[in-house]
Amino acid sequence: MKMINSFQQLLSNFLLKELPIVHNQSKNTITSYRDTYIQLIKFMIDVKNVKSNKIQVEDLTNETIINFLNWIENEKGNSISTRNQRLAAIHSLFQYIQMQVPEYMFQCQQIIGIPYKKAEKKTIGYLDEEKTKKLLSSPDISTKKGRRDQTLLSLLYDSGARVQELADLTVGDIRLDTPAQVKLTGKGRKTRSVPLMDKTVLLIKNYLKEQKLDTPIYSTHPLFYNSQRKKLTRQGIAYILKRYANMCGIEEISPHRIRHTKAMHLTEANINPIFIRDFLGHTDLKVTEIYSKTSVKMKREALEKLNEKEQILPE
Repeated sequence: MKMINSFQQLLSNFLLKELPIVHNQSKNTITSYRDTYIQLIKFMIDVKNVKSNKIQVEDLTNETIINFLNWIENEKGNSISTRNQRLAAIHSLFQYIQMQVPEYMFQCQQIIGIPYKKAEKKTIGYLDEEKTKKLLSSPDISTKKGRRDQTLLSLLYDSGARVQELADLTVGDIRLDTPAQVKLTGKGRKTRSVPLMDKTVLLIKNYLKEQKLDTPIYSTHPLFYNSQRKKLTRQGIAYILKRYANMCGIEEISPHRIRHTKAMHLTEANINPIFIRDFLGHTDLKVTEIYSKTSVKMKREALEKLNEKEQILPE
């Protein structure tokens, strides 16, 4: 018996209504999910020889989804992390389908039950304090562009913001009066306020004045923008960061590594993990605790304190 709701209709409703309206998901999350479904449709066309307009829910069995995941990993070269991200998007879609078409509940439950693949945990990459200071001091502040870039890099580090959070900032998101802070809009459009240090506040204050953005009428204007006065993109921010990292001889760099750097520096300063969790916008304390497990400096200092106390090692 043919179901009233076709796969094509279910997928469209999920992307156009369920994610943005019901779940209030961000544009980036929806784009990521959409990319997953595009890959799944390509798999059905290229490997399963099923035309896109002929794909039905019953075609997407537990075995088919597992084959798809193996295909993107082995044939397309996706990492285990990407594979798991794709699976998360598929889980979400089939959770929706089972509620819309209960006749497919058993099939959906099988797919939702597909486990994530375990990957070898990588050491979190971050910059030590010396390299961080060198990076933030690298822009030529004798030029207007250099002053902007130093403000951008300093705010990126000081706030621990995700790159998209930084790109989305408007002038109105910055509070320079005491207590100075920046309002960041993170995943799921959740907002959090992050305190700013005095040096960053001074940089931002001078930047806004120089850019003539220091009046209330510019509250909705992008904080950092390009020559067309449109907000800098994620790629634009990453490019700026990469250019200065190259000048400093820092090979591995990304905006997210700066976020890790801030988290590690907070951890090594013995800041309460709960504060760090809220500072970074993590939903689970376990994610934050990764930094304390990773910090070589903290492990070394703990061992040194133990040695001093017990005097185990010889002089």
